[in-house]
Amino acid sequence: MFFIVSKLSYYFLSPLFWILILATLAWKINNSKQKKVLTWITIASVYLFTQSIILSELYRFWDTPPRPISEVKKHEIGIVLSGMAHYNHYTNSLQINRSADRIWQALNLYHAKKIQKILISGDSGSISEDGLHEALQMKNNLVKWGIPANDILIETKSRNTVENARETKKLLQKLKLFPTDKNKALLITSGLHMKRAKAVFDKAQIPVDCFSTDSALSEERNYGLSDFLLPNLELFHPWTNIMKEWIGYIAYSAMGYL
Repeated sequence: MFFIVSKLSYYFLSPLFWILILATLAWKINNSKQKKVLTWITIASVYLFTQSIILSELYRFWDTPPRPISEVKKHEIGIVLSGMAHYNHYTNSLQINRSADRIWQALNLYHAKKIQKILISGDSGSISEDGLHEALQMKNNLVKWGIPANDILIETKSRNTVENARETKKLLQKLKLFPTDKNKALLITSGLHMKRAKAVFDKAQIPVDCFSTDSALSEERNYGLSDFLLPNLELFHPWTNIMKEWIGYIAYSAMGYL
């Protein structure tokens, strides 16, 4: 039930959804004073959620910054969390998204000999069957690209971060590859997702170091006048992503997963 509720709630997190609700209420309401208040709230919401500087600073607060591969010590296992692709039914193949930087960086770490094995954790995060079996399909692609099959471990049961940790723990214990405090695994996921993921793995008592990917951060704040004045309608999706992480962190904490 928690899985279904968490997936359905994602669709109500978009600022655009709530702006449309406010606009509809402002249009429908008859009380002139309330109509005026709702209209100004709607205008203010549009301004707030289309200003890149506001979103950038919130990302800077929540995102776990990346680090150069050269600074990463050697690990036996690199744990890559799923959520990197969806299934394209026209081509009958994986189609990657921005988060696929997770597997890209894992491959870089592998070739730099910073990790000996890549463990991909996760099947599909969809409520219904959509053809996506991410860990298995991603492994098949990596083997085709020349990565030895023995160096790619997969966990094919989990559907969210909590299950990622639980099923990964079972697999590593079964394979007698469970990390220790002196020989930790390397957790590889998006910088925006890392706080929640690390907390979940800590709660599951899986010793991990962190390696963040697909970060939108830059080391310096290079804002221009347009960042303060011009609206950017493309920001609704990034807003949804960061709100998903905030709500997810609160929900996981309330459920005792952190």
